[in-house]
Amino acid sequence: MKFNLNRYLLGLSMAIDCVESELLGVTSNHGGRVALISMRMARALGLSEAEVFDIAAFAVLHDNGLAEENLTRDDATRNRLSQVEDMPVHCEIGERNVSLFPFQSPARQVILYHHEHWDGSGFFGLQGESIPLMAQIVGLADYSDLKLRFGENRLGKREQTLDFLDARRGSHFSPELVEAFREISTPTAFWLDLRNAFLDNALRRTMPDLEMETDWQGILEISRVFSRIIDSKSRFTHSHSSGLEDKTARMAAFLGADPETILQLRIAAALHDVGKLAMPNAILDKPGPLDNTERAKMMEHTYYTRKCLELIPGLETITEWASNHHEKLNGEGYPLRLGAERLDTWSRLLTVLDIYQALTEERPYRASLPHARTLEILRELVKGNAVDADLVHAVDQAFQPIFR
Repeated sequence: MKFNLNRYLLGLSMAIDCVESELLGVTSNHGGRVALISMRMARALGLSEAEVFDIAAFAVLHDNGLAEENLTRDDATRNRLSQVEDMPVHCEIGERNVSLFPFQSPARQVILYHHEHWDGSGFFGLQGESIPLMAQIVGLADYSDLKLRFGENRLGKREQTLDFLDARRGSHFSPELVEAFREISTPTAFWLDLRNAFLDNALRRTMPDLEMETDWQGILEISRVFSRIIDSKSRFTHSHSSGLEDKTARMAAFLGADPETILQLRIAAALHDVGKLAMPNAILDKPGPLDNTERAKMMEHTYYTRKCLELIPGLETITEWASNHHEKLNGEGYPLRLGAERLDTWSRLLTVLDIYQALTEERPYRASLPHARTLEILRELVKGNAVDADLVHAVDQAFQPIFR
């Protein structure tokens, strides 16, 4: 099957951007701006179209390791995440997380080395041409946007930026890259394209159109890149998506689904919580009940999941399954308050299994629950016509011998 990798990448870039916005305090679409600048610099420097596509992917994904780094540090350090230049571990985590992404060129270690400096003063001490060119390009775009906030509507942005880069010529950045930026930033349209209102169209015009031949297994492997990032958002959900994916596949097979449907359900499970990247860790990790404001914020995550996934052609059914996992048969779920008549079997199954997976995981306010207690809670939900009674019974039959 043909699969549009551009639309997939740009759809899920919204979720990565939410991590950057929360932890770095940057304005929205930072990853998109870094991608646009990086692609235009890559073309000015004569890189191939495969490399131009890859640099866009690296740019969108460059800060994916911030989510997991947030788990590895104490609260005092976590509050200083805006000083990301002091924290090389997010580069190592980010490089590892993207190992399964289908890059189109041999370029690697771009995320690992995107904070290296031309004079050797970066995280890992690489100097000059020993720094991968793509890493240099992404690093210049990233650092400049973090410091100068290109998405904001200010006059004199080009002059300010060129002064900023010239002051770091030969130290942070190679003279060749500074000149490449000077060249691409001459048109007024360059600066207008970086504004939030125009960025999406500019990205679509600039990114090489890549339709890859793949199958559902291939899409699942790509989706696991993002599920790994999603689960790393909170120490209490480090295996939530992978656990749900496994249980969904088991139950779909138990219910007689064909192999293609099982793979599609795996993808939906892997991506169902992509919207949680937009949720603050103060809510995800709160060691107690959420107040009304926090609960209302948390309920937004399925909306963000839908907004990310509905941009990707070919995933329409998967988008429904993934986005409906908090809908209820009685119409009291969220975000759309769909009722039984609009929820198919697989949407209902993901709802039941998401509850099962969450209850059997440790949370900041309780220990993990055993199978028997989890089924008691699900049966109470059946009484309120929230979840499907037949599917709860099937889950008990399938899992009771395995997850006691």
